[in-house]
Amino acid sequence: MIAVGDRIPDVQVMTNGAEGPKHVQTGELLTAGKVVLFAVPGAFTPTCSDFHLPGYIVRREDLAAKGVDAVYCISVNDPFVMGAWGEAQGSGDAVVMLADGNGEFAEAVGLTMDGSGFGLGTRSRRYAMLLQDGEVVALNVEPGGGLTVSAVDAILEAL
Repeated sequence: MIAVGDRIPDVQVMTNGAEGPKHVQTGELLTAGKVVLFAVPGAFTPTCSDFHLPGYIVRREDLAAKGVDAVYCISVNDPFVMGAWGEAQGSGDAVVMLADGNGEFAEAVGLTMDGSGFGLGTRSRRYAMLLQDGEVVALNVEPGGGLTVSAVDAILEAL
């Protein structure tokens, strides 16, 4: 599992903007300044949609006031789903949605989970990390199914 002091791996993921799906490299996106990356097990799922993503959208200005340059949400979903979820949640420019459709990023950071009992297959664990120029300076991995250590308030405390 990735740890504090490690560099973020360079993996191809996707965004979905006005021009449609686009391949992007985590080694480029996540290495410029102070970045928050949080992962959810799935778009449109209850905890993710009701609390996790909305918290980061609502508190984006608070994060910026503490020096955060960008906030990214990543999930093992395709770019169309991530784009639709971001639009439905009103993420706008506050939180950039990243699609890790094949779970390659989740695997590269060692944070996969088996969601097959819920019909989800291999997914990402729920976590949030704070990066400075591509180096992990804080990593908050949820110990169970709830939302505590990876919520926006926990990241604000870490700043």
